[in-house]
Amino acid sequence: MPLTSAAIKARAREVGFDLVGIARAARHPRLARLASWIDEGRAGEMSWLAASLDERLDPTVALPGARSVVSLGLLYNTAEPYSSAVEAADRTAISRYAWGRDYHDLIRERLTPLVRWMAETAGPGLEAWSSVDTGPVQERVFAEQAGLGWIGKNTCLINPEIGSWVFLAEIVTSADLEPDAPGVDQCGACTRCLEACPTGAIVEPYTVDATRCLSYLTIERKSEPGPEWHEAIGRHVFGCDVCQDVCPWNRRAPVSGAPDFAPREGLAYPRLIDLCRLTDDAWRALMRDSALRRAGLRRLRRSLACAVAALEPRDQRVAAVEALAAHPSAADPAIARLLDDARRRT
Repeated sequence: MPLTSAAIKARAREVGFDLVGIARAARHPRLARLASWIDEGRAGEMSWLAASLDERLDPTVALPGARSVVSLGLLYNTAEPYSSAVEAADRTAISRYAWGRDYHDLIRERLTPLVRWMAETAGPGLEAWSSVDTGPVQERVFAEQAGLGWIGKNTCLINPEIGSWVFLAEIVTSADLEPDAPGVDQCGACTRCLEACPTGAIVEPYTVDATRCLSYLTIERKSEPGPEWHEAIGRHVFGCDVCQDVCPWNRRAPVSGAPDFAPREGLAYPRLIDLCRLTDDAWRALMRDSALRRAGLRRLRRSLACAVAALEPRDQRVAAVEALAAHPSAADPAIARLLDDARRRT
């Protein structure tokens, strides 16, 4: 069987992907926006974006001879609504993608046999490398070019059938494959994501200032966020899904049947006080095989220290502060300052 676009799509669905499309491995005009976005200071401390800029602007830099990019999508929506955590006063908000098993592992379990099959089908000479948001490839741009959806005003990839709760992956290959038509923007006049963003990080349609985004502040930023962000972080301990939660295209999004995406015990709308009481060993067990590892325990406790200052009722706030103060990580200057501020509010 020849290695064709149709054959790859059929095989991708067989191994468990929900979306698959093909794009040219080219310098698509939308890719150029990344360079100006970095120059504007929107990337914050994410220095690896600038370091890999050449590869991100042109896939043939990473793989000379690349002709095509196979874009893949995996639905991770669950029946439990994200808003339940945001609206409950004593609960913490953890991004939906970190509720279950680490998505990198789940996608690799599907990517590996797909790439192997492509190599076996094409025979000697095929070159290919795959990525699950860890390689130097602008996944949303190529997903849009491959017809998987469009990049919305919140900068998430939105598919008209399954919404934006989608993990993306790519295979950059030397195979010359028939490309799909690009996705068509269907956001229209809607601005709900801009209006709902807790920090105003969506500074204009289709532009997110990462330095203001709660996902960046709680996961990627190593240095302590300034006092102006403490109240905004609130109960968002790991990431933020507000801009997706309000998107009309997610109202009727189907639910994944994969049990690996269901909230694991301890991450299904956990109470703030309960997370504050967790020992280091308990946290490590909770983070095992989880995307929470990206932030690490220090940053998770830093976010918890931001959250406890506003915790009500007062007795829970006092208990949460003392629970955090009992851990060795309380010696961290940033966490110590946050706990002192929480004590002053009691």
